[in-house]
Amino acid sequence: MTLPATPLARLRLIGLLEGSSFLVLLLIAMPLKYLAGQPLAVRAVGMAHGVLFLVYLLALVPVALDRRWGWKTCALAMLASVLPAGPFIFDTRVLRPLEKP
Repeated sequence: MTLPATPLARLRLIGLLEGSSFLVLLLIAMPLKYLAGQPLAVRAVGMAHGVLFLVYLLALVPVALDRRWGWKTCALAMLASVLPAGPFIFDTRVLRPLEKP
């Protein structure tokens, strides 16, 4: 498997992975920890989510520089990464329209 060719496509992919990992952490791993006594789920999914979060922030930099985003758009992208379903909304409303010619 190869990464998408453009920084925007990479950011979109990583955002979808990061958002998915956050939802898995909140909706599956946390209940497993607190309701079923399985803390290992949070440790594994939490680590994966943490790595994807950092990769998302790193992938945001070239897109922001290339598109000459202001601080408000960058802050919105960062805020989206810490909200459940935020990356999906940011992708739909901001990133996807940028891919159209």
